[in-house]
Amino acid sequence: MPYIALAIGVVLAAIDQIIKYFIVTDLKPVGTVNVLGDVFKLTYVENRGVAFGMFSGMQWVFIVLTSLLLAAIIFYMFKKRPSGKFFYITVALIIGGGVGNLIDRVFLNYVVDYLSLSFFPPVCNFADYCITVGVVLLAVYLLFFADKDRKKELHHD
Repeated sequence: MPYIALAIGVVLAAIDQIIKYFIVTDLKPVGTVNVLGDVFKLTYVENRGVAFGMFSGMQWVFIVLTSLLLAAIIFYMFKKRPSGKFFYITVALIIGGGVGNLIDRVFLNYVVDYLSLSFFPPVCNFADYCITVGVVLLAVYLLFFADKDRKKELHHD
């Protein structure tokens, strides 16, 4: 399962980079395109910080922290090999999103954002949503399923 999760993470990062390629080539010159009126827009933004553009100009800190976090997740995944498939889905999302944004930070010195929802102020991207959904699902896993998976592992040993 760890290899499958890692492969899915790589595919998600690739999807993120493909989307960003088209955003940079097609949306950047235009700036904003209304998709669903004022509710959903595609808006080109160069985010030099993290959420809401906070901590702008600290790219090296985010590169190091993201790299360490991804390494820790991957190490844990291969070392402990949790049995729950749900766990691997969550980490695949986090790895994919983390790598997608890490690529931007390393090569562009900013993250390309483009998804703008009227009811959620920050402009985000596919990778951000992968990370967000992955973290929420990881919290659900840790709260409700991790103990059950550990008990299964103990009974199978």
